Order: sequence, then structure tokens, then C-alpha cells
Amino acid sequence: MTPDIRDFYRATKPDRALVCADPQDRKYYIDFSTVRGGEIIDKLKTKITFFEPDSPTCALFTGHIGCGKSTELLRLKMELEKAGFHVVYFASSEDLELTDVDIVDVLLAIASRISQSLETIQLTKTSKLKDLLQEASRVLNADIQGIKAKIPKIGDVGTSRQGDNFTLSLGIGEITAKVKQDSSLRQKLNQFLGPQKQQLLDAINQELIEPAINELKAQGKQGLVAIVDNLDRLDNSPKPWGKPQQEYLFVDQGEYLSKLNCHLVYTLPLALKFSNSYGMLTQRFEDPKVLPMVPVRSQDGKEHQGGMALLRQMVLARAFPDLDEQQRLDAIPLIFDSPDTLDRLCQISGGHVRDLLKLLNTWIMEEMKFPLHRQTLEKVIQSCKQDMTMPISDQEWELLRQVKVRQKVNDDNGYQQLIRSRFVFEYRDDGQVWFDVNPMIAEAGVL
Repeated sequence: MTPDIRDFYRATKPDRALVCADPQDRKYYIDFSTVRGGEIIDKLKTKITFFEPDSPTCALFTGHIGCGKSTELLRLKMELEKAGFHVVYFASSEDLELTDVDIVDVLLAIASRISQSLETIQLTKTSKLKDLLQEASRVLNADIQGIKAKIPKIGDVGTSRQGDNFTLSLGIGEITAKVKQDSSLRQKLNQFLGPQKQQLLDAINQELIEPAINELKAQGKQGLVAIVDNLDRLDNSPKPWGKPQQEYLFVDQGEYLSKLNCHLVYTLPLALKFSNSYGMLTQRFEDPKVLPMVPVRSQDGKEHQGGMALLRQMVLARAFPDLDEQQRLDAIPLIFDSPDTLDRLCQISGGHVRDLLKLLNTWIMEEMKFPLHRQTLEKVIQSCKQDMTMPISDQEWELLRQVKVRQKVNDDNGYQQLIRSRFVFEYRDDGQVWFDVNPMIAEAGVL
């Protein structure tokens, strides 16, 4: 039976990560691990649950923005919860202004989210953390008094109590919410807490994380995991002293990121893998786990049958979530004018999951009825090509030609820009790492 075009449209929205714990989302989920170079999420899970369940661990997870990291991390959350861990997952972009982030902001955001998730656990020993937060509140409130007239809705920053127990979630949450809204408050907070970041870290560990883990274990849990998503979207603008923000946070301040006494998973900007600071990064952390593109072609240029088969299923599962794989393939004529049209969609995406869904979603809006036609798809592709190629400089075209020939990149700043702009994709196949130009770009230019 042909699905409703509106249901298909909603199921293909590109900006929504799948929550595998949700039964409906689980039907849409396709496991690409066999063509992405290994089961990365299982490796992250095994490190925490089997090898070091009682020792803090810190992992970095990276890949192109939109390649499916959030969906995979939400699956990791589900798997860890099944294994008995209390997992705090949050998108850091909700708590942080990603154009201007300092280590204090990240530590407070993590502490806030952990305390919010553990509100039923009463923590009475919070003297150091309470003192730091209340003093930070006084510093911020002194500045807030001067801007209240300009921003009527802004209120005093304060910490609160419930009986005799200090309420961390409200106290930290108020501070992080206010400083995200105002850069001058952010600067004030970091001027005050920056020189005390070791004391802040110690207080979070000793008065929040460690007591919480003890209480969780007393309740039968295995431990505490914090998954900090969306830090891969961190802007790379320079700090006032000239250091690029991504390098400052993960390299210069990496020691503090890794020293919270629970299991940690951070998403990392992919461009850092190609920076001159990558060697220093791996001194602070283990090598980042990379989620590559789903291959649509093999390194020799031939169609990658495994990758293409899974991408077809990803598209068809959004239309026919309750059918098996063969039934979905048999139903292609209900959705597309030909199987070749579906293949064209998959190939031009380069295996970038969000780009594929974005093309498909736009295509559905254009036609508004089934079957979807190749001619309309080509118009959508042409529009995307123009948008993507317009800002490419002559120097970048030359770098793209080199990538096409060599199938690799180096640590040149130009290559970092190509990675950030999704002009170049990383693939892994049979243990080999290689790079190729985004098919949308390759078709539009002379390479």
C-alpha cells in the first residue's frame, strides 16, 4: 500500500536524530557499521562496560556534521542503560554559545546536566561548589543590575536550597542559562572562575560526581556516563589572544575535559584531525573514534554494493517501516519512478546521511505526490550544486583536484576548510582510510 506523502515527508526530516529507544525510530534505524569500517559504538560501549567499568574513561567521537553521530550516540546511551549505567546525554549547543566557549562553560554545563538528571539523589556535602557558585552569582548579579533596564526579562542569578540541601541543578542551571544569553556575563564568569578552574573541577568531582556514583551503585547501577554531543559544531574563530577556539578547548584545556571522574564521551570537530595540533591532542586523549561516510563507491571508483544496499534501505524504511528488506525493494515503484532514480539519490549524496535526507525531503516538497520523478530530483540536485560551488575559491578547486587524484588530505589549513565545508568526505573500507570529493562538487566542477 502506498504510504501517505506527508508521513514520508515527516519521516525524512534531516535535522532529527533517531532515538533508538523509541520503538518507531528503531524501525527507521539502519546499522551501517559493516561498511563504515567497524562497530564503533560497540567499541565505546565495551571500553566502559567491560574493560574499565569502575574507572573514569574519556573518549572522543568525530565525523562530518550530519553523518549520523547523534543517532549513534543515542544508540550508545540506550545500550549503556541496558548494561545498568546511568547515562546523561545532552546536546551542548542547548547550553553553550558555540561561537564563544571556555573550559569553565563546559564544566558547568556538564555539572548542570548531571545534577538535573539526579535530582532525586540528595547531596549534602557541597560546601566548596556552593561557595564557588554563590560567589560567581554575586559577581554576575553586580553586572546584571546594570543591564536589567535593557533586558527587562533577565533576573538575578542565584543558587537555591531545598530545606538544608543545596540544589545544584537550579543553581548551576541559572548561571549557564544567563551567560549563554550575554557575552559580557560570559566574560565576567570566566574572568572569575577561569583562574579557579582546578578548584571548580575538584569540587564537581568531590561534591557531585563521586557522591552521585556512590549513591547510584547503592541503587544497583553500574556507574555514571556523560555524553556531550554537538561540541563538533564548535566554531573555530580565534580567541582574543589568537588561538583557534577548537584547539584551545580540546588541546590547551583538554586535561580539564578529561578529568571529570565519570565516563565521558565528547564529540570532536573533525577538522582537528587535520590540524598541526593533532599530535598534542592525542597526548591528552586516546585517538578519536571516527564515523566515516557510508561508501557509495569503492576506492577504485566502482559502485560499493554494500553501502548502496544499506542506503536504499535507509530511504525505503522511512516509507515502509513495517516491511522487511525484500518487501521494501519490491515496493520501490510505489515511491519512485524507477530503481535507478533511487540509486541516483544515494550516489549523489556521497553517503552523507543528512545530505541524502535533505535532498529527499526537498524533493518530496517539490512533487507532493507519488511516484517521485527523476526529472524533479535533477532540478533539486542542480540547485544544491549551485549553492555549494558558489563560495569555492580557485585555490580550493586546486586542492579538490589534488584530493581527487591522491585520495588523501594533509594538515594544511586549506584542507581543514574543505572538511568543514563538506567538500571532501572520509571513507573507510577493509581497513583503508581514503578521501574523495563530495559527488555534488565533483559533478559541478572540472576535476
